[in-house]
Amino acid sequence: MKDAFNMKKRFFVALAALCLVSPGLLGCSRGVQERDIQVSTANDPLSEPRSLLQRYAEGQAIGSESMGYPALVANVREVDPERADILEDGLAKLEKASPAQRKAIAAELLQKLQPQMVPSGPADDAADAE
Repeated sequence: MKDAFNMKKRFFVALAALCLVSPGLLGCSRGVQERDIQVSTANDPLSEPRSLLQRYAEGQAIGSESMGYPALVANVREVDPERADILEDGLAKLEKASPAQRKAIAAELLQKLQPQMVPSGPADDAADAE
């Protein structure tokens, strides 16, 4: 009878130990779950002008899309007036330039319109307080 009692006691102790240890072992066996994050350029008014300039820098001729330049500039102006001025001046230069000069002008303009990392958050608040 003592043996049966000792067996039950050992069984419950082993079961308790297994219940305590198994979550740690199972938690460690899983790797970090990685997911791809899609970044949308739908809210970036400069994505279309950049795409257009990239094609010009690769040698594409200016076509009927030039009729839409004022709308492109207006979209950018709503968000970033300074860059809108750069875009407007650059597009005017592109239209006046010879085909040989367009590649260089488009590449230079594309560099000026690249996304910029702007610090935000508490660091800006501290700078404003000074």
